[in-house]
Amino acid sequence: MAAASPATSRWVRAKLAVPVIGGPLAYMHDPLTLMRHLYARYGPVAPVSMPGRTTFFVLGPDACGAVLQNGERAFVNGWEFLVGPFFQRGLMLLDGAEHRRHRRILQQAFTRERIESYTAALGPAIADELDGWRPRAAFPAYPALKRLTLNLATRIFMGGHRIADPAELGRINQAFIDCVQAGGALLRVPVAGNKWHRATRGRAALEQFLTGQLPAAREASGDDLFSVLTRVQDEDGTRFGDLDVVNHMIFLLMAAHDTSTSTASTALYHLGRDDEWQERVREEVLALGPDPTVRQLSELRDLDMVIKECQRLVAPVPVVARRAVKDTEVAGGRIPAGAHTAVCLQLSHHLPEYWSRPEVFDPERFAPERAEDRSHRFAWTPFGGGVHKCLGMAFSDLEVRTLLARILARFRWSVPPDYVPPMSNVSLPYPRDGLPIDLRSLPVSASRRSPER
Repeated sequence: MAAASPATSRWVRAKLAVPVIGGPLAYMHDPLTLMRHLYARYGPVAPVSMPGRTTFFVLGPDACGAVLQNGERAFVNGWEFLVGPFFQRGLMLLDGAEHRRHRRILQQAFTRERIESYTAALGPAIADELDGWRPRAAFPAYPALKRLTLNLATRIFMGGHRIADPAELGRINQAFIDCVQAGGALLRVPVAGNKWHRATRGRAALEQFLTGQLPAAREASGDDLFSVLTRVQDEDGTRFGDLDVVNHMIFLLMAAHDTSTSTASTALYHLGRDDEWQERVREEVLALGPDPTVRQLSELRDLDMVIKECQRLVAPVPVVARRAVKDTEVAGGRIPAGAHTAVCLQLSHHLPEYWSRPEVFDPERFAPERAEDRSHRFAWTPFGGGVHKCLGMAFSDLEVRTLLARILARFRWSVPPDYVPPMSNVSLPYPRDGLPIDLRSLPVSASRRSPER
């Protein structure tokens, strides 16, 4: 690892930002407020004191775009420090030639035909899951959505190898939660009961489960992702080994249900506060009749705007981790070799220079006549950018569309107008109180045109 030049070191010491309650605590308390403070005071690059290191916060679409595009090849992924032991060798944690090789193979599992195959089963699978929802006041929407999306991920991605036992599903779901939450651990060694220890056990449980299912997946000829990963190959005939398949499945299953849960729960919150928009998208969905196709759902204009606005307000991945491999300059700020770098996508989604009334839920901002998302190439980047841009974003979009369409066709819901969910920002954002909503079934006369099985 190259050492920072003396000039860069002096610049860092002069600019070092030390928030009032400390970097990690300030982020966990309110990341967007921290980002705004840093951007206003220090500009596009702000060195923030963290335990044992300095992390450079990259702020604003110009700076974020420069790091994501990585034209000078000054950055590699920085997730290794945060969650490396728990999502090791997933695509997000690979770089260079190895990343390109794995991505080429994985792309064969995400062709248009295969995505259509995965999504064809979404409607019936979601309908099965929603059968278990019991409408009531204070219905805990977030945990219900998280169970549902994990069930979908295992059902669609694992086919006949999916988790059937509810207790086993709960154990696997908790293992994913523990692995993700470890990213916010202050003590990064396993001590009985701490985040790092729980994540270590969670990773072992995920490996054990998937390794046990692997022989059957290799023998199967199904179109589920697990089986497909055992046989896809690049143009040179290179295939994944058993360990590669397990590593990629752990990462893909996490990404497939965590990001979808985030967008869907944000939509339930904002549509629960806005009756007009909820009815507007419901009427759009119901107009398709009892069995809408994936193509029809993908063409719903209002639903598309709602999803994009929810991903703007709460980015599924608000910060992307990178690490500098050489001294470099980003938007006038210096970042030394070896430095951890936090690419703050969430701030770009809230800057008034690019968005009108950025704190207001306003899906129309994505309408062609306004197109605020085109105010800057990197003003709206919920799936990142550059060579590490999310490979599964097309499937994720179709999953969220199908999920929200099914919910809209079966239920009506509301939240108190003054309710603001208390968010946990230890790792990926989620509502600590479970997002209680007043969930009611639609009258039969209204829901009979819904897209049921």
